[in-house]
Amino acid sequence: MRIIDSIPHESMTISIFHMNDKYMVKFEAGPMEQIFKFSSEEVQNVATLKTKITSDFIETTRKRFNDMFMQMREI
Repeated sequence: MRIIDSIPHESMTISIFHMNDKYMVKFEAGPMEQIFKFSSEEVQNVATLKTKITSDFIETTRKRFNDMFMQMREI
């Protein structure tokens, strides 16, 4: 698996990987991460994939991180 691109963001690291006919978008915030997988049939190239990672998609992911963090604090 290798990093082929990234998406700049002020509070998360967003990396794009390619491996075995799949694109993976990895979001990292603190000790947590979320990975979304897309088949090469769904997205033919990185440019197409990046159009799917909209600001709404990123904001929803950020909110999910907040929920994950709150859940982790309860442990």
